[in-house]
Amino acid sequence: RHGIEVLTASNGIECLEVVKQRPPDLILLDVMMPEMDGITTCQQLKANPATETIPVIFITARASKEGKIEGLDAGAADYITKPIDLDETLARVRTQLRMGEMYRENLELQQRLADARKAASIGAVTQGIAHNLNNLLGVVVGYLDLLKKGHDSPDRLERAIRLMDNAVQRMVLIVRELSTMANKDSLELKDVKVHDLLTTTVSRFRKEHNILSTINWVDEVPDEILIRANVEVLEAIIGKILINAWEAYPKETAPKARIIDLTSKVQKIRGESFIAIIIRDHGVGLPAELGDSIFDPFVTSKTAVGRGMGLTTARHDLRNLGGDIILENAPGGGARATIKYPF
Repeated sequence: RHGIEVLTASNGIECLEVVKQRPPDLILLDVMMPEMDGITTCQQLKANPATETIPVIFITARASKEGKIEGLDAGAADYITKPIDLDETLARVRTQLRMGEMYRENLELQQRLADARKAASIGAVTQGIAHNLNNLLGVVVGYLDLLKKGHDSPDRLERAIRLMDNAVQRMVLIVRELSTMANKDSLELKDVKVHDLLTTTVSRFRKEHNILSTINWVDEVPDEILIRANVEVLEAIIGKILINAWEAYPKETAPKARIIDLTSKVQKIRGESFIAIIIRDHGVGLPAELGDSIFDPFVTSKTAVGRGMGLTTARHDLRNLGGDIILENAPGGGARATIKYPF
């Protein structure tokens, strides 16, 4: 009488068959039924991915607290005791139908939002790639022209070749970073001590970049704790953060004055334990307008953080390994990157 289409079933087995043929928006389910009772029927509905989201309201003469708890534990959304008040029942039905409609609208909105983010991300990456490669190709073409005109000057030749080589290497790096993000193959993992990992990473960082920066390292991770990781990927991620910390200082800052604080320790938040690798500089800090977009592809700032796709691939790789990274301004100045990793 209130414009709601109703399907009926006389027992639990028949209910499952009716639901299979025509999935409803809501199920009113008696507890005491022949062949299969309501509790078992509800449990089977909730165990099936195709029907688990259909709300169930139990109707029963069992008004005890234990009976209600049993029904709710089986997955019921609500509970009505006999004798039935039709006005109350209709109100509860309409409430569950509204909640179901809101749930479906929320799912649709999430899908549309995910599609919009995906489209925006693809657009940002495409635009960034085109912009960066065009600039680098412009450098190569420009110095090729200079080579043609100044082939009789060894100094000019050497400088042009060096700058062209830098531009080509930068293009190779962009392609490699894109390939890393697109590669969904599982990484080879092995157990490693955090101390050994950081010792190797800092040594390689100094050697590859010829950096004499002062690194204050405080290691608080017990030696017996191991993390399971792809060492090469994790070293590369930490190396990217270290070079960002180095470049966060003004250009005129002397090498040994570019202090980097490195801390490794065990942290526990909301019952979850993880390794925290904290890298902090005392440079100019992060521009407030960047926010979380610092992890977007090709975001650039004059403080040299977020250039190219370094931070983008770092967070992508960390999340693939079960970790994450947080980048924020540190109290008292400078920026702080916190790598969280499970153990």
